[in-house]
Amino acid sequence: MGKEIVSTATALVPHPPERVWAVVTDLDRWQWRGDLRRLDHAGEDAFTEYDKTGFPTRFTVTDRRPPSRWAFDVDNANLTGRWTGTFSPEGGGTRVTFTETITVKKPWMRLFAKGYLRRQQARYLADLGRALEREGGT
Repeated sequence: MGKEIVSTATALVPHPPERVWAVVTDLDRWQWRGDLRRLDHAGEDAFTEYDKTGFPTRFTVTDRRPPSRWAFDVDNANLTGRWTGTFSPEGGGTRVTFTETITVKKPWMRLFAKGYLRRQQARYLADLGRALEREGGT
């Protein structure tokens, strides 16, 4: 399949880790995500996200340490990999770090994968910031 591609995004948000954790990990309240059409979950450790075009991506939770770490394996028709989110207290808020490590399934996709991950991460962080502001503090 090829070499792994890694992309990391980080932001400081003015909310405590418990609040950020609650928003990010609540699979029943995914509507704050601007990139999704729907999300289906089966139990606590498996879910499928469908983007705006209906394209599915499957996730299997591999690590859950509230409120500091959430990680899962990722798989769809185009890629396979891992996603890790860490939430660390900093300056009265939370340092959020998301790292995606993927391998593309089609060699030509390597050309676009890093930029795609960066755009997705930036959108996710922007959506998360808006969701946290709408729902207020702790």
